[in-house]
Formats: sequence, C-alpha cells, structure tokens
Amino acid sequence: MVSGSSTERSTVTREAVVAAALELLAEGGLDAVSFRRIAARLGISGPTLYWHVENKRRLMDLMAEELVSRGGTAYAGPTGGQPWWEWLREDARRMFAALIATRDAPRVLAGNRPSPESFAGIERVLSVLVDAGMTPGQAQQALFAIGAYVIGSATEWQAEAERATSQPLPDPADEELNARRAEALADKPIMLAAVNERLAGPFSATFEYGLDLLITGLRTRYVPADDPDRVSAAAARGTQSG
Repeated sequence: MVSGSSTERSTVTREAVVAAALELLAEGGLDAVSFRRIAARLGISGPTLYWHVENKRRLMDLMAEELVSRGGTAYAGPTGGQPWWEWLREDARRMFAALIATRDAPRVLAGNRPSPESFAGIERVLSVLVDAGMTPGQAQQALFAIGAYVIGSATEWQAEAERATSQPLPDPADEELNARRAEALADKPIMLAAVNERLAGPFSATFEYGLDLLITGLRTRYVPADDPDRVSAAAARGTQSG
C-alpha cells in the first residue's frame, strides 16, 4: 500500500473520499469518477487517497453502500407489524427511487460486494426471511433476485430517460400519431394493443408490474395458504376482479 503524508491522512476520512466520489458521479456519471479527480477535489495527494481506499472496485463497493444508505434501504428490516412481503416491496421501491435519482448509480451497485461493516445489517435482514420460512440460502437468493431486478430496471429507466431527451415517447393524446401507428400495425393487432396500453400508463407501471410478480411469487411460496393475511388479500382481489 502506498502511503501519503501522515498529516493528509489524519485530515481526510474514508467517508469524505466516498462523498467526493458520489459528487463526481452525480455531475458526470461513472466515467467522471477517478482517483485523480477525487484527490483534486479533496486537495490531497494520490498516495493519501490510496491509503483510505485501495482501488476503484473497493471504492465502488463503498459508494454502493452509501447510495443504499441514502435511499433509506440500509438493512432496516420491517417496521412494527409490517408483513415481510410489504417490507420487501417498499424496500425495492426506495432502492429504485434512489438509483434513478443519480446518474449511473445502477452501474455502481451492479456486482458490488458488502463490507464487513454491513454484515450485521445483512444478518438482521436474512433473519426476517428465515423466520418467514425460508432457508438461509433461499433468503439470500430472494434478496439477490429483487436486487438484480431493481438494478436492471433502474438501468433501463436511465437509458430510456437519456434517449427521451432527443426521442421522447409519443403523446398518447396525439391523434395523428395514433392514427399512423394504427395504420403501421394494422396487421399486428396484439402488438398495437400492447403499445397503446403501455403508452396509456406511467413509465413506472413496468417496474411495478415486475416487482409485483416477484413479491407475489415469494409470498405464494412461503406464506401458508390458510394464513389470514393471504386469505384476505385473495378475497380483495376477487372483489376487484368482479
């Protein structure tokens, strides 16, 4: 490990390094995050920076943990009386909102590995799902599946938002565009109906649809069929469909 001056090391913290990296991320995306730029922003030498964070992959892991923490998803677990499946749903929504709010944040989280400081929180979260009837491995896989879905959805969201700056989605109220689309897809009625249905709803509907599939699947698998909450939810769905 390369050492900087002891004075510099004592005046700069790892938290400050991560904060500077996240500032650069918000300003210019992941490509703008470099050790040289971070050192310049903090007014320190390169060797001092490496004293606190040994490489960029480690830096990205720390940035990922801070992004999750800022999004309010830092392994808090359910609130009092909250069912575990609703906690997972709300946690995923908060994580998604945090990721789309910062440029390239999904790229930072992809492939990150937790630090020892987060192990206690991870243990707490896993215990919630184990208490719900999952094995430790199943609990971990459930969190991985939801995390991968959120990161992928946030990546797609940001890509679409960037494209929309030059190629915005059509206005569903634009009758001329609707007529042209209907003519172009006259022999593909299912595709036309799918496009129209998609345009009629908010962009977030796609994320919510996939998230509901994941949460409903987990709940169906691990909540007993005679559980009062599950029976009530099934009755409510039946009333709505009727």
